[in-house]
Amino acid sequence: MNIRRWEAGRLGANCYLVQCPETGEAALIDPGGDGEMLLRRAEEAQAKIVAIINTHGHGDHIEANGEIKAATGAPLLCHEAEAATIVSPAKNLSLYIGAPYASPAADRLLKDGDVITVGKKVRLEVLHTPGHTVGGICLKGEGVVFTGDTLFYGSVGRTDFPGGSYSQLLHAIREKLLPLPDDTVVYPGHGPESTIGYERVNNPFLAD
Repeated sequence: MNIRRWEAGRLGANCYLVQCPETGEAALIDPGGDGEMLLRRAEEAQAKIVAIINTHGHGDHIEANGEIKAATGAPLLCHEAEAATIVSPAKNLSLYIGAPYASPAADRLLKDGDVITVGKKVRLEVLHTPGHTVGGICLKGEGVVFTGDTLFYGSVGRTDFPGGSYSQLLHAIREKLLPLPDDTVVYPGHGPESTIGYERVNNPFLAD
């Protein structure tokens, strides 16, 4: 798979274009704003966006959902527990940063273990990782995992928002992410990439 990353939106969340090298079809993960820029970059990559995926429902990860969906016709996917969050400026917290945004409703509701197929070469498995939000997910591909706001380079997601749980977050990371191979590349929702092996050894939040 081909992976491209851009910072988008007012909080600079990472948006990822995950593209099948054979067909050019692609999933766009967490379009947090700057929809025009994201569409232009996708066009430059000769990508056909066939899925929009939200790792969770906070406004800084969903703000361009509507613009991307309107331009591409791609279905919008999120975990079933985030369906009510993405459409509500109060629940997705965009109301409180001065930019209220209501996303279109999700077209497909995800649950743990679901698989999203893009083209012939991209297969993303849904890992339900609650803690930052109730319906937060990570997406596991071949040798990579997109972790949203669950796991960062040297840190973990905040748990002081509604629906957050520090104990659930650490449990999810230890049960779903740390068993992955050491060389699995971590593509987080903010900041630089990492690897599972690095985080297992060096992340202070994961020390036993």
